Amino acid sequence: MSNLYGDYNRKIDYVFKVVLIGDSAVGKTQLLARFSRNEFSMDSKATIGVEFQTKTLIIDNKTIKAQIWDTAGQERYRAVTSAYYRGAVGAILVYDMTKRQSFDHMVRWLEELRGHADQNIVIMLIGNKCDLGSLRAVPMEDAEEFAQRENLFFMETSALESTNVETCFLTILTEIYRIHAKKSLTANDDDSDPNGASGFLKGSRIIVPNQEMDNNGKKGRCC
Repeated sequence: MSNLYGDYNRKIDYVFKVVLIGDSAVGKTQLLARFSRNEFSMDSKATIGVEFQTKTLIIDNKTIKAQIWDTAGQERYRAVTSAYYRGAVGAILVYDMTKRQSFDHMVRWLEELRGHADQNIVIMLIGNKCDLGSLRAVPMEDAEEFAQRENLFFMETSALESTNVETCFLTILTEIYRIHAKKSLTANDDDSDPNGASGFLKGSRIIVPNQEMDNNGKKGRCC
């Protein structure tokens, strides 16, 4: 999908703020590093407060600048990080599929997010570290059921192996763009959806045709 990344000198059409949320050590920082710089560090340290990266890409010939905020998962930073939810048009909730507790905490993270963010925010649930399939503690069915119930996108990823990382970010950014483009086109249409939301893949696991191959020539679909 490298063709989606365009000339950085182009005029920016949209700036979208997306937040990464979840417990400490679930891999939020590594997911962002893999997407923004195609890097992965085995020596990553816990995020202190909030950090962010930007990435510019092209969607429907529009230049989109994504500001992706990586929030700390530790309890002592909650009062600080929750302030960064304001103004976010997208959120990625990340759990470690080898740690059941990190998935169980998604209810609390989602409640906190919806208490501070816009009601129409696009939210994706991510089960990270799917390369550790033998250590799975969260069945995919449990995550799919939760995503369906809460009207979330859902995908499993591996920051280490780069499985579905680009796909998950591009999916949520494309959906945000479609919502904003639709709002612009129907701003004066009395029959437009007051919530400006689309039903694109809501509540279902995302299966992408012709996914990227890993280093062993296997498809990038995980688990």
